[in-house]
Amino acid sequence: MTRQINQAGLDLIKSSEGCKLEAYLDGGGVPTIGYGSTKGIKMGDVITQSQAEVLLIRDLQHACVGVESVVDVDLSDNQYAALVCLTFNIGVAAFSKSTLLRLLNEGKYGEAKDQFIRWDKDNGKTIPGLHARREREAELFGST
Repeated sequence: MTRQINQAGLDLIKSSEGCKLEAYLDGGGVPTIGYGSTKGIKMGDVITQSQAEVLLIRDLQHACVGVESVVDVDLSDNQYAALVCLTFNIGVAAFSKSTLLRLLNEGKYGEAKDQFIRWDKDNGKTIPGLHARREREAELFGST
């Protein structure tokens, strides 16, 4: 059975993603709703807050499975949540190839924590919102 993200991780994702109950086009022109759900969404769709929560949990499963499939070391609930938050945002493929993951699987937790901030760019440019999100993820990773 897949491990579930804790409340601290859910709260971090919710505050980072924001929630829109009416479908909109994301930066790539993809119809999106809730906390960033795209699967099966079309323009004109409207959902409730409860439906947004359900979609988020559904969408997080891919990130949860991805983290579990590539991490070989023990993780606290907060470490797991931080990694799921990161993976939800950057994708399983990127996380799987990351220096962060390599260091983590070598047991270098502190060095792995320092890698979160490297994921704060879009097209080589630091994005303030991503930088702040990565700082919060690293903080969660380092907390007990």
